[in-house]
Amino acid sequence: MSLGNKSGAWSAGSMGDGIAILISFACLIHCLALPLLLALLPAWSAWLDVPESFHLWVVMTAAPLSLYVLLRSGKGRFGYGPFMLGAAALAAMTLALTISDPLAEALVTSAGALTLALGHILNWRIRHRQRCGRV
Repeated sequence: MSLGNKSGAWSAGSMGDGIAILISFACLIHCLALPLLLALLPAWSAWLDVPESFHLWVVMTAAPLSLYVLLRSGKGRFGYGPFMLGAAALAAMTLALTISDPLAEALVTSAGALTLALGHILNWRIRHRQRCGRV
């Protein structure tokens, strides 16, 4: 499966989906692996302090970019499925900002990040099929 268009070059939509998938998995690592790492190596928590505003800025940056990339593909035969999936994922991630329990926050954020990645993967597949004429 080629990730670029017929000329071999990356399209803006494919690159946007690829970057969004990468960022979603980086979010998962941050949400799941970082707390485990800090529990195993508590001395790291003294110099690795991420302010709470970081999470707000990440969601505020990811939301318009992801929704834009997903919305561009919604005009085709497959409707707005990936867009709606992405919107629900971003809503979950925004909701997670209000949760005070760290475990619940990590679980909701992780579920949102996985769902957002799924939306971008579906979007990527739809774009590829449209370029190859298999729709």
